Amino acid sequence: MNDPQNPQSPQTVHHHDGPVIHGSSSHNQFAWNNETVTQNQQSNGATVAPGYEALAELVAGLLGQLPQAGLADRDREDAEAAAQEVLAEITRTDAAPEEGRLRRALAGLRGALAPVATGVVAGTTVGAQEWALGAITSLTGAL
Repeated sequence: MNDPQNPQSPQTVHHHDGPVIHGSSSHNQFAWNNETVTQNQQSNGATVAPGYEALAELVAGLLGQLPQAGLADRDREDAEAAAQEVLAEITRTDAAPEEGRLRRALAGLRGALAPVATGVVAGTTVGAQEWALGAITSLTGAL
């Protein structure tokens, strides 16, 4: 029971502003009171299929850099979805990665980065263009 005279006694606190988590909370994403939000989730516990380790590292790095690439929200979301598709395919536990699915997901990711690499995206900096061109080059030789 709470004792107002004893500051050491446990107190009941009510949080009305956001989530309160008691216990484990792995792989959760939260957003509230937002007009737009970008969320990325990387599962470090996933096992990458043998031979795809470099691709997993490349795609995970690209996911981390996408928010600064200057893409429109829709294009960035498409790029993130394609990158997540690549990661999901190379971390499958039920079967070996399907080459066709990987090629299509990688093509989608390269396609999303192309406007940045060519400078078509308004406000794209030279650094972002070079980054996107390098990413496309790396993705092209990934399979």
